[in-house]
Amino acid sequence: MSDLKLTLACWDYDRTRPLIDGHVKAEGVDLDIKVLRPRQMFPRMLEDKEFHASELSLASLVSLIGRGDCPFVGIPVPVSKFFRHSCIYVRKDAGIRTPMDLRGKRVGTTQYSSTAVTFMRGMLQDEYGLRASDMHWFMGGLTAPTERPLIPLDLPADVKLEFLPDGETLEKMMIEGRLDALMSIYIPKLLKDEWPGLVRLFPDFKQTEIEYYGRTGIFPVMHTIALRRDVWEEHPWVARALHKAFCEARDIAVEGLWDTDALRLALPFLMDHVEENWRVFGKDFWSYDYEKNRPALEAIGRYVFEQGFSPRVVKPEEIWPAMA
Repeated sequence: MSDLKLTLACWDYDRTRPLIDGHVKAEGVDLDIKVLRPRQMFPRMLEDKEFHASELSLASLVSLIGRGDCPFVGIPVPVSKFFRHSCIYVRKDAGIRTPMDLRGKRVGTTQYSSTAVTFMRGMLQDEYGLRASDMHWFMGGLTAPTERPLIPLDLPADVKLEFLPDGETLEKMMIEGRLDALMSIYIPKLLKDEWPGLVRLFPDFKQTEIEYYGRTGIFPVMHTIALRRDVWEEHPWVARALHKAFCEARDIAVEGLWDTDALRLALPFLMDHVEENWRVFGKDFWSYDYEKNRPALEAIGRYVFEQGFSPRVVKPEEIWPAMA
């Protein structure tokens, strides 16, 4: 019997590349892999269900599950994880020295409901008592026109969110003093250009993130792999086949970190980071294990409810049901 033909959209990470280049194959599946940036694939999957499986924003997936209208089934393949303390930027002259100083401030973001910003707000509330309603939000592009929400927003009445008009950008507003802070998925051009008016809220973000992980066990999951529900219902075995293949691809990437021939020039710097990851996270530092990711899943399931994206808290078992 021939393999099941499926399309899969994901980005070209080191941990997905062995699947993309054919070194790893999902058993029983003939994958047609579309290599796309998240900002390209997410709308196409969320709006048109264009692919049989796709990398997907975790917050979008969890919000849809909570709303009771989710056409996707999550697979425990967190291809993107990222601590976000480093992604909160403030104007140097805005009087913001601590997270609590954000209260009453004007805060810009490119995607209010993105996983990254959802985790940032959740962290600020859990760690510092700062609620979304304590800030005045502005959503638009960093240096280009406004981006529309990935999923429809129905925010609590006490949350003030404005969409930037045509011709307006977040970075322009920062320069002109009409914004006090940015919670950005991407590194702002202002930072790359070394604009002196922009600083990070957490200057020593690396140590702050290590301490945060030590207290909470949360290594924030940004993106997971999602399978269309109709495919899962007809071929439930596909979820495990894809999970196994992604695990094999991830293992090849991790093993490659120890290839001292291929990485000779960067080796001293790289090895220090690999060994530090071991000390902080353990040997399985990029885990696809269900239980090791549970703190992050529990957090996002609660955050989507607290921030108004879901009418209820979503449990971890609902996020990755195929492997629960």
